[in-house]
Amino acid sequence: MRHRALLFGSLVAVIGLLFLDGAFQTANIFTQTALAQDAAAPAGGGVEEPVKELNALQWLYQSLGPFYLIIFLSLSFTLVALLVMNLLSARRENVCPVSLVEGFEAHLNEKQYQEAYELAKADESFLGQVLSAGLAKLSAGYAQAIEAMQEVGEEENMKLEHRLSYMALIGTLSPMVGLFGTVHGMIKAFSVIAIAGSTPKASDLAMGISTALFTTLVGLAIAIPALAAYNILKNRIARLVLEVGILSEGLMSRFEKPAQE
Repeated sequence: MRHRALLFGSLVAVIGLLFLDGAFQTANIFTQTALAQDAAAPAGGGVEEPVKELNALQWLYQSLGPFYLIIFLSLSFTLVALLVMNLLSARRENVCPVSLVEGFEAHLNEKQYQEAYELAKADESFLGQVLSAGLAKLSAGYAQAIEAMQEVGEEENMKLEHRLSYMALIGTLSPMVGLFGTVHGMIKAFSVIAIAGSTPKASDLAMGISTALFTTLVGLAIAIPALAAYNILKNRIARLVLEVGILSEGLMSRFEKPAQE
């Protein structure tokens, strides 16, 4: 699991670097184009205005503005926190630890049922909660024990899926914020044309267009890793939950009384 987490983190880093590289290249293109057009504008004998050079980060900040910057940073930090939490929750040791299975089965083989219950109750893993619920209801019958295990299993599974669903929420909201910024940026660009008439200032026009493009780019840069991580972890959790069900029923099957003919 540690190697998979490292591999996935490397993949997210590579995707992020690719998007940032594309963003910087786009910013440089806009900067060079706008500055070149502004420098060539006063060719009719007017006084040339001093050209203010901007690097890629400054252009990115001015294009996004504090509003979109705060939103995207909040989404990014939240996504990283959720990714770490879900990676830890989806570890096999936290869902169905091998040591618990071996210890629980050893107690059952020795008919030490109280010790087996205490071992499962003390373990905070998914499997531990399921097994302890089953043993607690075993005195009422095997069917009631299985029903109690299924109820606890559904509750624990719901907790895992709820925490994981917030990553899907970020993956859905992020491109929507980017789309909102796209519309906002195009409105800014067309407002410059409407105010300035047929000869708008290139740098002012480029600022609105860059806002539209950068918000879309950053929104997708957050959404793609979020949705990829969500689907990968969702499949892993589904496999672990299925494994918990198989292991718990296998361990408790010895208490099932054979049907009398």
